[in-house]
Amino acid sequence: MNARHPAPETTPIWADAGRSVHDRVEGLLAELTVAEKLAQLGSYWDDRRSTGEIIAPLQDVFQQGRPSFDEAVQDGIGHLTRVFGTRPTTAAGGVRALNAAQHTVRSRSRWGIPAIAHEECLTGFTTLGATVYPSPLAWGATFDPEVIELVGAAIGADMRSVGVHQGLAPVLDVARDYRWGRLEETIGEDPYLVGMIGTAYVRGMESAGVVATLKHFAGYAGSRGGRNHAPVAIGPRELADVVLPPFEMAIRLGGARSVMNSYSEIDGMPVAADAELLTRVLREEWGFEGTVVSDYWSVPFLKSKHGVAATVAEAGVVALRAGLDVELPDTSGFGLLGPLVEDGRLDEALVDRAVRRVLRQKVELGLLDPQQEAPGTADVDLDSDTNRSLARQVAEESIVLLENRQDLLPLADQPRRIAVIGPCADDPRAFLGCYSYPIHVLARHPEYGLGLEVDSLPEALASELPAAEIVTAPGCPLAEPDRTGIADAVSLASSADVVIAVVGDRAGMFGRGTSGEGSDAVDLNLPGVQGELLDALLDAGTPVVILSLSGRPYALGRYRDRAGALVQAFMPGVEAAGALARMLSGRIDAGGRLPVEIPASTGGAPHTYLGPALQHDGDRISNVRVAPAFPFGHGLSYGSTHWEPLVVEDREIPMDGTVRASVTVRNTGDRLACDVVQLYAHDPVASVTRPVRELVGFQRLRLDPGASKTVTFAVHTDRLSFTRGRAERVVEPGAVEFFAARSSLEVVSSEVVELVGPTRCVAPGQRVLTTEVEIV
Repeated sequence: MNARHPAPETTPIWADAGRSVHDRVEGLLAELTVAEKLAQLGSYWDDRRSTGEIIAPLQDVFQQGRPSFDEAVQDGIGHLTRVFGTRPTTAAGGVRALNAAQHTVRSRSRWGIPAIAHEECLTGFTTLGATVYPSPLAWGATFDPEVIELVGAAIGADMRSVGVHQGLAPVLDVARDYRWGRLEETIGEDPYLVGMIGTAYVRGMESAGVVATLKHFAGYAGSRGGRNHAPVAIGPRELADVVLPPFEMAIRLGGARSVMNSYSEIDGMPVAADAELLTRVLREEWGFEGTVVSDYWSVPFLKSKHGVAATVAEAGVVALRAGLDVELPDTSGFGLLGPLVEDGRLDEALVDRAVRRVLRQKVELGLLDPQQEAPGTADVDLDSDTNRSLARQVAEESIVLLENRQDLLPLADQPRRIAVIGPCADDPRAFLGCYSYPIHVLARHPEYGLGLEVDSLPEALASELPAAEIVTAPGCPLAEPDRTGIADAVSLASSADVVIAVVGDRAGMFGRGTSGEGSDAVDLNLPGVQGELLDALLDAGTPVVILSLSGRPYALGRYRDRAGALVQAFMPGVEAAGALARMLSGRIDAGGRLPVEIPASTGGAPHTYLGPALQHDGDRISNVRVAPAFPFGHGLSYGSTHWEPLVVEDREIPMDGTVRASVTVRNTGDRLACDVVQLYAHDPVASVTRPVRELVGFQRLRLDPGASKTVTFAVHTDRLSFTRGRAERVVEPGAVEFFAARSSLEVVSSEVVELVGPTRCVAPGQRVLTTEVEIV
């Protein structure tokens, strides 16, 4: 309530915390006018403090002619967009701005209902001075859901401490084309790995009381040509079996309370207008009860980009009917729906349906309680020692040792002079993903630098190997075709004992980088003339460690036989330098595994490991080689482990039974060893083609010298189901092969079981989604 609208003598139902959520929502809904209802379905990006800078595509176009903030909130508002993440502000400054915005919402609107404040949080809370964690592709490389759950909880706790209610993460798009600029935001190319890691992040964030938002539902990463916002051409089986499972897992098992639509159109149907996805699958099959929020300006895009609406108001009708609840980042189409409700062209029940979902979330967040405690304005440490320690652990676990010829690594105290060469060699920005604050916002504010302390790799190596002399040179620019520095780099390499050639990406938005949103690649060659620099360094005669710091896997196959070692790190965050130095020195083990393949050559894209025999037989029927240089799941360790043969408890399994498969791993070396046990399955004869291998379980292990652990996977037959016909999900009888493997191509042993009985249909929204793992 506010001064213009005095509070009633008794507490209204909706403000009574002792009443049920249903009663509170219905009590408030009954009081709202149509205009007030529609206001709850919108948002406002208050840029009064900004300098007119553009953070998102077409922001300048869609914000023309909009009302002031004071005017926009007279009927209330659903969301506040990026109060912390729009321009540089301290934590205390952001809290003051958020408190002031909430005060305006409460005081100018009739019922004084606060807004939900949302922020980006893909690699950490996207605000000045907050810890930047490794990119999601690095999360996938850990094969460690437990540590990623801690990341989600830590980010959520930081956001909640300053009054933020909803985080726009994680990205659950399954990588389909490595050329796509947003590949760094994905967790990998296998739906089970993506689902397990993404669900863990969701559990962590939701445990902190922050609403996690699943992105981008659905199919966004399957765009034609790997181009941002391009149409998607996939069939219903690929959608059901590859694209959708991570979202179902994060909703049913992780408790995600929000989903963001994809910009894409699938076979001509824009997702923002697709009731099949947004209502039937999401709500009727999976039981989702949260809110569907639009990706920024998805609603007006239905008119301007997709052409399925003649006006922005009509676009609002189309989106609302499909099941979209909240329009972000500003209110466009939904704000124009009032007259259509009044004259009967839009059923008010559809408006009420979405408003109920928004109000339910506000009840859950405490925003309808009569006494809402605003966050204090004292500065909060968003880059705490605890955060740093967690970022360090993820970085260390995510580094992948691809190749180690003649045991060049670990370096230990061997080299006297180390030449660190490459465009990413002395640039900490190469560690940070596109949605990190230093890249996303501070690129336009160079006076702030990176906004937090980030060591460079030469600094970390000097600290880790104090007896070595560290010299450095860029060799060439990141992307420009300038070769003038290569000769000096070769001269420096020739005088060193070992060369660490640091190549890869620098993230940036819409072509301002070589990786990130809108920074798509035409092929999988290293950007610019970095490949020529590598060739020159490899010809110099000094042993070379190639370190790729990238947001996508580049075609490194042609360097494999010439480099002493190959290391891959996917934008490993603010603690990357120290983690890399410790791994290169051997103080920690190389424990990461590839969440995507490393291509042998730039041809054959798009390609992932998850394909049928027809795809993998391509080398024999085409001149384009598609086999990878390093397969999905690959990674070496400094330690040595021995795997006993795979053992299955029963060879005949009923159609609704469970396969129990075990493998024992022993550390046979004299140092701690990291390993990842991977279990794959293959259905050799089915009514539709099946992948040659499909990941059905995994477990990361740490083994002390001489120690052994037995890992048992309990694979319910639902995990072997697939779709056929008209999207019917089935388990079919017959033989199924199981593989204990170090990667999708490095099988240690295998067993065959027989599924016995008639074909079984699996009910939508009820199947077993995960493989249970026991460790002895």
